[in-house]
Amino acid sequence: MNVRRHHISGIAVAAVTALGLGTLSACSGESAAAANTDKFDVVASFYPMAYLAEQIGGDRVSVTSLTQPGQEPHDLEISAQQTARLQETDAVLYLKNLQPSVDDAVSQSEVKTKIDAASLTTLEKHGNEVGGHAAEHDSSENEDLAGLDPHVWLDPVRYAQIAEGVGKAFEKADPDHAADYKANTASLVKKLDALNVKFKDGLANTGTKVFITTHAAFGYLAERYGLTEEAINGLDPESEPSAARVKDLEKMAKADGVTTVFYETLVSDKTAKTIAADANLKTDVLDPIEGITSKSRGKDYFSVQEANLKALRTALGSK
Repeated sequence: MNVRRHHISGIAVAAVTALGLGTLSACSGESAAAANTDKFDVVASFYPMAYLAEQIGGDRVSVTSLTQPGQEPHDLEISAQQTARLQETDAVLYLKNLQPSVDDAVSQSEVKTKIDAASLTTLEKHGNEVGGHAAEHDSSENEDLAGLDPHVWLDPVRYAQIAEGVGKAFEKADPDHAADYKANTASLVKKLDALNVKFKDGLANTGTKVFITTHAAFGYLAERYGLTEEAINGLDPESEPSAARVKDLEKMAKADGVTTVFYETLVSDKTAKTIAADANLKTDVLDPIEGITSKSRGKDYFSVQEANLKALRTALGSK
């Protein structure tokens, strides 16, 4: 995973202790304090987790995100204030192995309800080339998470599995509102099932099954719909590809009828545009939905996924 990520320093943890949990002021924007409200307070690690909490919790929950809009979540270093909020909240919803600083903070936190989305579905090890009908390699509780692809939310089926697990966790932690959580979860899963059908039907007949992305975030989506993702950078969105990898991608694009190199909104498009220019290909956006910004093609998970489907259909020559 990302070699540039850092774990929470001992200084940050010491600062929390020294300042005292009760005296810290709220963080700004999306990270404003949700703790100690009259609702069920949930701290979410980044947008896909926050969206689940909001949809499942409805007006019964108060949700805050540790990752600001527009911030690349892989590189998040949470603050002492945010670490303190984890002590005060009712629940934390995160995706283990995506954000090491969050993993560290959650493990040190005494929050009663810790919901790891990675434990609610299956994870696989993905490299730069992912897809087709590769066999799934399920993770187990005892398996080392190193090398497992965390981008499960981009597969509507796995995201629905996570939603169901989150709903059950909310029901258990806040039983007075269990009926609401159950109903909201069922509604969200129904929408995700419909999205799965749209992707399945929309990508059933295409001129090519191969697409190129800067960041290997779409492996689960590719496998779900019989496609092959060729990633420039692997799982780390900001790593630099080797000259050999670039040359191989250009050859593969020509052989497989690839028309487009996809880049994303939160990371530089320089590499994608360079490769596209050298290989005489188009560029377009395929959004990993790690955060919603003004540059996003949509206002929430579903609208951005609809835009992703449209972009893939165009690039793959859907019939």
